[in-house]
Order: sequence, then structure tokens, then C-alpha cells
Amino acid sequence: VRQFLCAPLLLLLLQLLAFNCGSSTALPLPLPLGNEKNAQCAQLFKSLLLNVTELLKSEDLCYGLMKSTEVTLRSAETVQACVPSDAQVKRNLNKCLMSIMKDLAYYDAAIETYLESPLYRPEKEVPLLSPTLSIIQNLRKNCSTIVEEGQDSSKEAANLWKNDSYVNRQKMCKMMRGFHVRAITINRAMGYISSGEHRK
Repeated sequence: VRQFLCAPLLLLLLQLLAFNCGSSTALPLPLPLGNEKNAQCAQLFKSLLLNVTELLKSEDLCYGLMKSTEVTLRSAETVQACVPSDAQVKRNLNKCLMSIMKDLAYYDAAIETYLESPLYRPEKEVPLLSPTLSIIQNLRKNCSTIVEEGQDSSKEAANLWKNDSYVNRQKMCKMMRGFHVRAITINRAMGYISSGEHRK
């Protein structure tokens, strides 16, 4: 089963995902968008990156856990398809953009199922993670590529939270650090693509 992007959606995603390559915090640059739909999607992508950046500053995300910089990334697929220094970006543009949407599907399912699991401090964790989940779901609903059921990466997240709340919080903390790293990777890749360097 093959995934695909229609040409107008591909162009839209290129416009939406043009972020600042040089920023150490990976904050997105303003985008020159021509219509309301493009502007809505661009704002959602910006909001997601800013939200995850701020979420990692909260003491509630990793409350009671040992200090660590350990991260968990779901796969290297997006990195391989999108990394700006990779000459294959010229041929893998569709794959890069579809990998980004697969990442969103994974984190959507992972956060949603985590919030449905037994939580140590639900009064803190639910308000902390719910805005992130809402932004991801809005992105998938309004700005998503077509991903056929057989390729839906959200299924990978189905059995993540089968342990006690302490172990689950450890996994979530590492996962959200990984999500931030992935957002920066996407940021740099899309900055490269939107610059037109991949067409030279």
C-alpha cells in the first residue's frame, strides 16, 4: 500500500512548514500566506512547536523523576527522509512530508492513550498535555496528508502505557523530549526545502 500527496496539498505543506533553520530554540518564522486556510494551518504548526517548547519547561511533566536528558524517538524515518544535509531530499520530498504526518499520528495516539491510563497526578498532567493533543489533532484534521489505514503509525502507540504510573511517566517524559528533537529536525528540514536549495 503506497501513500501519496496531491500536488496542491504538497505545495500547502511546503508553505506551512517553512521554519527558521538558525534558531537554537527552533522557533518558526512568519510565513507569507495567501488565504485563510493556509494561515490557519501555519498557525497550528507554529503553536505546536511553541507548545512543546514550553511544555518541556514545566516541572509537572517529569515530576518526581531523576534529572535526565534521555530522549525516545519513534523511528529514524523522518530524519532519513527530511534531514537538510541529505541529498536524497530531492527525491524524497513526498516521503518527508508524509513521515511528518505519520509522526503526528503517532504522538496523537500516544498522548491520548497516556491521558486515558492511570495517572499519578491527573490534575496536573491532563491540563499540561491536553493542549498539545488538541493542536496535533487539529493539524491532522485540517492539514493532514492522506494516510491509508494500513500505514497508520498511530497503531504503534497502542500498547505504550501498560506499566505503572511511575514507569509510564518516565516513558512520557523521554517521549516528549524526543518530540521536541523531532520538531527541530522537521524545522530545519522544511527551512531547507522552502529555501529552494533542494531544487538546485
